[in-house]
Amino acid sequence: MTNRRALSWSAALRDLKDDRLRRQDVREERLRTAQGLRGSPALALSAWRGRSGRRYVVGVHPAVALDPEELSDSVTIAVRRDASGIAQMVSVASSGESPRDHLRRVWLDRARRSGATEVHIHRLAEDERERGVIVEDLRPETAEPRQI
Repeated sequence: MTNRRALSWSAALRDLKDDRLRRQDVREERLRTAQGLRGSPALALSAWRGRSGRRYVVGVHPAVALDPEELSDSVTIAVRRDASGIAQMVSVASSGESPRDHLRRVWLDRARRSGATEVHIHRLAEDERERGVIVEDLRPETAEPRQI
């Protein structure tokens, strides 16, 4: 008597496909940086994984010292950290090249009042359309997309 288990390949493949199609939660995935290299400061980088599974590398900046002008041509994520260091997204917005300092300042002030201590900036999007797609991928399903 052998102890063999029958495996239904069609059911296993269907389950795998269903797993990939399920929308994932948006989350931060910290990156290893040049922290251990001698003579070089650690790079303030992180990454966010969107619901689609795509990863977006961001520069991390303190919210208190950020000039709204630095937000141009980017996808910007306002972040607060809980006691264990887990990032919680406060807001996400895209920003074009037009001088909208007033709107950027209002968005940044609102994010700070909501508890944001960091601003994560993604600058690798080619154009405004691509930035909009990234914001849609990163934003919580209940939030409205924003452009600042």
